[in-house]
Amino acid sequence: MKDSIHATTVIAVRRGDRAAIAADGQVTLGNTVVKRQARKVRRLHQGKVLVGFAGGAADAFALFDRLEAKLEAHRGHLARACVELAKEWRLDRALRQLEAMLIAVDEKQTFLVGGTGDLIEPDEGVVAIGSGGPYALAAARALVAHTELAPAEVAREALMIAGDICIYTNQHITVEAIG
Repeated sequence: MKDSIHATTVIAVRRGDRAAIAADGQVTLGNTVVKRQARKVRRLHQGKVLVGFAGGAADAFALFDRLEAKLEAHRGHLARACVELAKEWRLDRALRQLEAMLIAVDEKQTFLVGGTGDLIEPDEGVVAIGSGGPYALAAARALVAHTELAPAEVAREALMIAGDICIYTNQHITVEAIG
């Protein structure tokens, strides 16, 4: 997996069968902000799967389409779809060039999918990617451990904190929740 994807922050938070993904809206080109209200979170498979991306937008859209096809082929089974996407991403010459990372969640599982075949299911129900990911991750872990906030609230608050710290993360936040 590449060390980091800059210019975004995406976080997934799970508590039992409830989960949320949140992302900031900032798009940068080099060191210039070119958009403040991008939408980096999508619903797939009849709204039952949430996906967030960090990296190039065109790359992410290509991966969304492939994940959607895998979900259809495997009747919505997220783990199987993510395994197949990770394998294809690693083995396909064109896909290997994509610079993006995905987080996908359903009511049961959370996965981080990367381009070198990485497929990670976090132990604690919280995972974050992008340049502000470490800040959001730390904030979310503290909120999960010390509050009863719902996953969507934890994700939003964690991104607000990351947006105060990371120059590549703004506070125009999109949150999607399931469960």
